[in-house]
Amino acid sequence: MTAIHQPTISEDEARSTAAKRVRFADAVFIRATWLCAMLVMVALLGVFLSLLIESLPTWREFGLSFLWNERWSPAKDIYGAAAPIYGTLITSVIGLVIGVPVSFGIAIFLTEMCPPLLQRPIGTAIELLAGIPSIIYGLWGFFVLAPIMQSVVQPALIATFGNVPVLGLLFSGAPYGIGLLTAGIVLAIMVIPFITSVTRDVFGTVPVLLRESAYGMGMTTWEVVFHIIIPYTRRGLIGGVMLGLGRALGETMAVTFVIGNSHRIATSLLSPATTISASIANEFSEATSDLYTSSLVALGLILFFITFAVLALAKWLIGRSESF
Repeated sequence: MTAIHQPTISEDEARSTAAKRVRFADAVFIRATWLCAMLVMVALLGVFLSLLIESLPTWREFGLSFLWNERWSPAKDIYGAAAPIYGTLITSVIGLVIGVPVSFGIAIFLTEMCPPLLQRPIGTAIELLAGIPSIIYGLWGFFVLAPIMQSVVQPALIATFGNVPVLGLLFSGAPYGIGLLTAGIVLAIMVIPFITSVTRDVFGTVPVLLRESAYGMGMTTWEVVFHIIIPYTRRGLIGGVMLGLGRALGETMAVTFVIGNSHRIATSLLSPATTISASIANEFSEATSDLYTSSLVALGLILFFITFAVLALAKWLIGRSESF
């Protein structure tokens, strides 16, 4: 009879040691991942607390009226956030109004109608636009776009819409070249690559069978896009638009070049204005008093909350899209 091999004590110990090592490595890995996750929360909480603490003098001095007060006078230590908030929201809206349709158009062309030879060059161009530093956009906006706006576009808008009710308020005043509209156009150019990239990718997730079935039923390209592709990918489209909005809200250097840094609320889109990030970038080094510095930090805290509001809105819109 063949003798049955009995494991020796040394073999049992080796297996036990190996098992302990595996359990130890697994425990270390789990704790390391937890630590990485907690670092995100700690960093977020740290940023919030630092902004809150540094801005306390402003909230004590002005209270919530800081949010809707337009006056910004460093000489008299009187500060209000209404003008920067207004400029931030208006320029972001202009950027999305221009950028979203263009981005959707580019993505539709690339996924539905673009010849194969052009897909790679256009895709590369989009990636290059996304990689250009914002200060380059700012320089281009100041030296190229602003003169064109001042000499051609803004005079034409004033002549065309200046006497039209309601629209006349949006396109009135002197053609400065810089201002809300110019900043919005620069933002639109900056967000187009991001929205286009996301939109192109989500359009690519539509099953080929679904597309071919729609075309086989006699649907046109327009019908396939608006009745098949967009409804199928609406969650991803919302995410892409919100990504562009987040980029527009926090943009600093490009907007600083072309916004005008004027702390006032004007109905005209041609008027100089300011944004939260532009105000901080322009004036932080010039803050000569503690209240001045605190007010600029308070602007940063407001932008912090606006960003969270945009994120909450995005999640709510995505949740609604799932119910349809």
